[in-house]
Amino acid sequence: MSNSQPERQFAIHRIYTKDVSFESPNAPSIFLEQIEPKHEVNLGTKVNKIADETFEVILSVTVTTKSNDKTTFIVEVHQAGLFGVKGFSEQELGPLLGAYCPNLLFPYASASVTDLITKGGFPQLVLQPVNFDALMAQRQQQAAAEQAAADDGAARQH
Repeated sequence: MSNSQPERQFAIHRIYTKDVSFESPNAPSIFLEQIEPKHEVNLGTKVNKIADETFEVILSVTVTTKSNDKTTFIVEVHQAGLFGVKGFSEQELGPLLGAYCPNLLFPYASASVTDLITKGGFPQLVLQPVNFDALMAQRQQQAAAEQAAADDGAARQH
């Protein structure tokens, strides 16, 4: 008896750094000041379909650090991966590409961020783990709320 469900396959073809940037606009004078760092971390993901069963997932991590309203440094890393996926439904692809793949990329991005900050002459910053499943669910809820508001606004115009 054959099962009509195709066999699922997931493969990591490559993990690579797509883009990296480090700026310290107030160096060297910032090194002479007492630094009280305030870090702001922003994350983003992007998915590009390369072929029928191949996707590029890009995780962007931007850390902006200020001290006394002066920018201490800005570091940005775009960590990417090329993933092969076969046999997954559209509903399964969302969490796979939007949460699972960024989870795989995050340690690489985090290590690059830490390395760049240290090489920039600043104390080591270790990024806290991120729950990409929760972030994806939050984005989906926000998109649904925005869509509902847009539908409500369109219905009122008629």
